[in-house]
Amino acid sequence: MTSRMIIAPKILLNNGIKIPILGLGTSKSLKSEGEEAVKIAIDCGYRLIDTAYVYGNEEEIGRAVTQKINEGVVKREELFITTKLASIHQDPTLVEHSCRLSLKKLGLDYIDLYLIHSPWGLEYSGDNDLSRGKPASNVDYLDTWKSMESLVDLGLVKSIGVSNFNIAQCDRILKNCRIPPSVNQTECHPELNEKELIEYSMKNGITVMGYCPLGRPNVEKKTPNFLFDETAKKLENKYKKTATQICLRYLTQNGVIPIPKSVTKQRIDANFDIFDFELEEEDMKALDQYNCGKRILRYEQYASHKYYPF
Repeated sequence: MTSRMIIAPKILLNNGIKIPILGLGTSKSLKSEGEEAVKIAIDCGYRLIDTAYVYGNEEEIGRAVTQKINEGVVKREELFITTKLASIHQDPTLVEHSCRLSLKKLGLDYIDLYLIHSPWGLEYSGDNDLSRGKPASNVDYLDTWKSMESLVDLGLVKSIGVSNFNIAQCDRILKNCRIPPSVNQTECHPELNEKELIEYSMKNGITVMGYCPLGRPNVEKKTPNFLFDETAKKLENKYKKTATQICLRYLTQNGVIPIPKSVTKQRIDANFDIFDFELEEEDMKALDQYNCGKRILRYEQYASHKYYPF
């Protein structure tokens, strides 16, 4: 069992702010399910909580955070809350509006990390119109970024970054920004280990945060292979850890901050129990062999957009 006294180690972002190396993802964790997951996670020792405007759960996440602060379990300054600018709000005139909506829903005075959710924007037709298949807009993410920088000036957010951006898109921001991105959140797991993106990001002071870090496991189909095959079983026996824990450890040793999503106490606890072992180089290389560029979330409905990143 995970000790309640364990807190995830932290690393420095390019602006000098510290971020935990493991967090809780909350995509598709709706209503009471997401709220309960965050409370469990904070009790376990998680201090990084990731959400987004489009997840539709910022209010529930905020209630859980407020409750744990009021209970004295954690102080606000010990938490690292990440949320994301909705693609419908990517027009520069809507960025501050969207940020303030998220702050209100979360019940917070500031956001620790605010990300542009995608390089492509979507047409705006109201704050609650998040239906899939909305037409893409032609907003230039560089213009969006300038408005993101102003949020830091206003004290609404501590750090800003991007999500689902490729190397060329990150590079374009770096060459045209006043405040560089602190984080790029992208899909990352052994079948899509993003080594090239990680190497580029490290050289340029950007931290990679990985969503879908476990590749969306399917126990019945025994997929992905890196959680169920013979190599996975050998590593489990060697380290006396689950394949899930080994996968998360692999990502952190690659310099990625994984944000596994779970809503059950057992899995939330287990995902956090990765700080008492280290994978040997030969086993890191064995996990590298799973990389095949398999992307779970491709957002193919936007593949024709000029800013489609994949």
